[in-house]
Amino acid sequence: MNPEKALVWFRRDLRDHDHAALSAALSNAGQVYCAFVFDTDILDALPSRQDRRVHFIHESLAELDTALRARGGGLIVRLGRAGEVIPKLARELGVASVYANRDYEPTAKTRDIAVAESLRAQGIAFHTLKDQAIFDGDEVLTQACKPFSVFTPYKNAWLKRLTATDTAEWQCQGAFAPGPAEGIPPLEQIGFMPTDLETIGIQPGMSGARALWDAFRAGRLARYAALRDYPAIKGVSYLSVHLRFGTISIRELARAALADESHAWLNELIWRDFYFMILDHFPRVVGHAFKPEYDAIRWAERPDWLAAWQQGRTGYPLVDAAMRQLNYSGWMHNRLRMVVASFLSKDLGLDWRLGERYFADQLNDFDLSANNGGWQWASSSGCDAQPYFRIFNPITQSEKFDPDGKFIRRYVPELAAVPNKYIHAPWLMGRLEQEAIGVVIGRDYPGPIVDHAQAREETLARYAVVKKTG
Repeated sequence: MNPEKALVWFRRDLRDHDHAALSAALSNAGQVYCAFVFDTDILDALPSRQDRRVHFIHESLAELDTALRARGGGLIVRLGRAGEVIPKLARELGVASVYANRDYEPTAKTRDIAVAESLRAQGIAFHTLKDQAIFDGDEVLTQACKPFSVFTPYKNAWLKRLTATDTAEWQCQGAFAPGPAEGIPPLEQIGFMPTDLETIGIQPGMSGARALWDAFRAGRLARYAALRDYPAIKGVSYLSVHLRFGTISIRELARAALADESHAWLNELIWRDFYFMILDHFPRVVGHAFKPEYDAIRWAERPDWLAAWQQGRTGYPLVDAAMRQLNYSGWMHNRLRMVVASFLSKDLGLDWRLGERYFADQLNDFDLSANNGGWQWASSSGCDAQPYFRIFNPITQSEKFDPDGKFIRRYVPELAAVPNKYIHAPWLMGRLEQEAIGVVIGRDYPGPIVDHAQAREETLARYAVVKKTG
């Protein structure tokens, strides 16, 4: 084998700059190959052959391949079980080392252990590096050298440990091995069909991330704290899908947040690290409550309520607008993610795992750590979660964060004629007024699926099994 050859295995890091594994390979090898595997272990579990995430990845890979070819390289793309494809490809290329950036999901960690063992049997080294988090592993621990389970102390320790080196850009300079002549295979060859990414305004790849980031940093980053909770206002970055697939570097975002003293935005990035850390150290959260006693809760079994929640027909306008936004665009505003999660688990009394699973299928930016952390936070079963007795009122949340009903009317157009006075609780309109504007509750829009005040009492009783520790 040629000790000067290396292979970089791209995963959720689809860019050619500020890339830890690519930088290390280019620094340590005389010639570097680049590869991506459409992993059938992941693809075969998807519910549809028209998946926006696969389409987003494919388009991002095409842009990455173009960027690599401009530098003398190119991207090798394979379809198959990554745990088998990578060792085979490394052997075929005759590389001495394989480089990849770390992944914190339990199945990915298991896969990487198997890949490392297979490569080692061939005399090939496997190096993994930190790239999608600012800190990982045991870098941020309590004074007792244990993982944190509460965010604020974690954040304080995170900030205390932070130096300029932690957000410095990884330089990616060196010699690339030529890419294959055929380029990226068509999406259909991978077994998937194009989706409506363009229609819903998603531009994949590094260029898409750059356009969003430049617009956010120039016009909204400084006002993020004031605007972030209002779904009808363009106040957030919309970068979540790009962070999920690594078309932009977390270090670049953190550097900017620190330079601009944008503490609220930096807080969101630290939360991201926090949930990565929780998943890494406590993999039991996949399928189970972080607080084991919360697994004793007996949830309601109402498939009809679950379907109504999924379809955006609960009778609570803000909840329904949020769910319809998700179903249409594959994205939901963060404030609304908390509202609909609280509604599912604490108004409808349904198992949070049902909502977590639905989000996993629908979200373009689905990330196991953040999705699990968010759902467990809302249901009070997670680390540093809201107290079990804190139950979002869907009406007051609507009045506070969509006061004029602008967001509601966009996604629940049948309520367009409802006056602002009633837009948050249209069932309070009199029958004559409903008839006059052509919005009859129960005919044109459903009445509330549950009474919030009564549901609150039932939730407090349901959570009684954890009252002493909650």
